[in-house]
Amino acid sequence: MKILLLGEYSGLHNSLKEGLKAKGHEVTLIASGDGFKKFPADLLLKKRFQTGLSKKFRVAIHKLLGFDLSSRLLYSDLMKHKAQLSGFDVVQLINESPLGMQPKQERKLISWLKENNQKLFVLSCGTDHPSVAYANSGKLRYSVLTPYEAGKINAKQAYAMLKYLRPEFEALHRFVLDTADGYIASDLDYHLPLVGVPKYKGLIPNPINLEKLAFMEPKIDDKLVIFHGINRENYYKKGNDYFEKALDELAKTHADRFEFITAESLPYAEYIKAYDKAHIVLDQVYSYDQGYNALEAMAKGKVVFTGASEEFLKHYQLKDRQIVINALPQVEYLKNELLRLLENPQEIKSIAKAARQFVEQEHDHIKIAGRYTSVWTS
Repeated sequence: MKILLLGEYSGLHNSLKEGLKAKGHEVTLIASGDGFKKFPADLLLKKRFQTGLSKKFRVAIHKLLGFDLSSRLLYSDLMKHKAQLSGFDVVQLINESPLGMQPKQERKLISWLKENNQKLFVLSCGTDHPSVAYANSGKLRYSVLTPYEAGKINAKQAYAMLKYLRPEFEALHRFVLDTADGYIASDLDYHLPLVGVPKYKGLIPNPINLEKLAFMEPKIDDKLVIFHGINRENYYKKGNDYFEKALDELAKTHADRFEFITAESLPYAEYIKAYDKAHIVLDQVYSYDQGYNALEAMAKGKVVFTGASEEFLKHYQLKDRQIVINALPQVEYLKNELLRLLENPQEIKSIAKAARQFVEQEHDHIKIAGRYTSVWTS
């Protein structure tokens, strides 16, 4: 098949592309790099007016004239490459808003893609209208909106999530749902909001290219090494404040037993190497399943503090603490779980081994590519 993957957030589409190519498909990836993460693409688009004075100018234009200059220019740039956007058997969007443009430009793009290609599928991966609306419904014990609801961030700081509740994004969701041939969720956080939606084709786990991630058996000497990666834009959304408080308390009482590594807003290629020496990786506290960063760390043999909810354990028929530590928004809980691992180094080794086996079994990028093509052609 000839496949177009549009948009990239976490490395998902890059790994899926590798899996699809290994199975003999022709794949093109078009994306904008996802900010500082700098993910590669066959056609890498550049978002303009994103920082400094240029950003202020863009904001001023939006206030005065009611349109987003960056969004318009990105759409214009993309339409210069129509030959690279047409004639595909399948187009898959990483999200209902795959390039982060304004809804008007996203609708125009998606309409054009639908008219000039055979099939159009949408991933629910990253915040979108269904996931944010579900989080806002009160049906979840905690969610990405919890920091906003708790007053840790204001509406302006939470805009990247709250915007999906606005009428224009709700209208975009309805339009995309009507236009697409199907929706796919990348993990349980996006699966739960789509249950019962007629065009929902089910959950396909994140594809991980294990050939790029060598397993490192944990070697524990004097200190337990903890890695904490921080993206300042998502600091409260990921629950980094809980991790930092837990680490601060451990530094006061067990500084001689732990080594702490903190890295902020690193490009993907640097981030994936930054935690090599760590035994433990602190990922996020508000998720119900593992995201891409957590899975890659698990594949490398790290004990990851991330989402492993009751729903997740039931879905995969796993036991608590079998492959990861379920991270909760509770400082005392996180601190005690870290101390537990300190006193039980054999548990670190068993979790690390089980985590790698789990990723091999459930997330191998070539197996996952086969699941995607089955859905696309069904």
